[in-house]
Amino acid sequence: MRPSNRSPEAMRPVSLERGVARYAEGSCLVKFGETHVLCAASLEDKAPGWLRGQGRGWVTAEYAMLPRATHERTRREVTSGKPSGRTQEIQRLIGRSLRAVVDLRMLGERQITVDCDVLQADGGTRTASITGAWIALHDCLAWMKARDMLKGEALKDHVAAVSCGVVKGVPVVDLDYAEDSTAETDANFVLTGSGGIVEVQGTAEGAPFSEDELMALLRLAKAGCGQLVELQKMAVA
Repeated sequence: MRPSNRSPEAMRPVSLERGVARYAEGSCLVKFGETHVLCAASLEDKAPGWLRGQGRGWVTAEYAMLPRATHERTRREVTSGKPSGRTQEIQRLIGRSLRAVVDLRMLGERQITVDCDVLQADGGTRTASITGAWIALHDCLAWMKARDMLKGEALKDHVAAVSCGVVKGVPVVDLDYAEDSTAETDANFVLTGSGGIVEVQGTAEGAPFSEDELMALLRLAKAGCGQLVELQKMAVA
């Protein structure tokens, strides 16, 4: 059995709580087991400078981890003057994932920024962030639509993400930290509600993984993201 006593295909308990940030146009507190992330979407009535005059908007993301989100305090990145390479990579991933399901032309010359702040980390912070960020984005777009700021449906599909890996020779889904830190293969999958693949990140920590193992991980990811999309649908119904 896994350290959490789950079967290989079993996700951790997942919850999506909307409207948790009073001032944000959209927000969600997402929990994947003991990983908790606050996602807040903010609307700006202007596009980035490099997009101005093109008649379309932009969706981007920022990611951060609170100092005591982990077992030991980590230094706030603001004190070092710039985000780490890991932070930049994750927030770019979140932004790409959200833009994959948004018609940017529908936004007009506006920008939506989704801030993903990790309150507590136990593996899978980036996948939880993407899944919760979709809820925050959905509610921000609904806020805009209620004020006649949108002339149609800007959101084309759901998007969710889950981690998978090979742990002690067994493909498993939704790794917590105990598994993530010892996995022979670690991967993250970002999938749309219709089954499209937005991004796959896969790394062998030791011996290379096989094509059969990759396909086994993809099957687990499809099932896991399918469950997450159903939870998203229930949350915004």
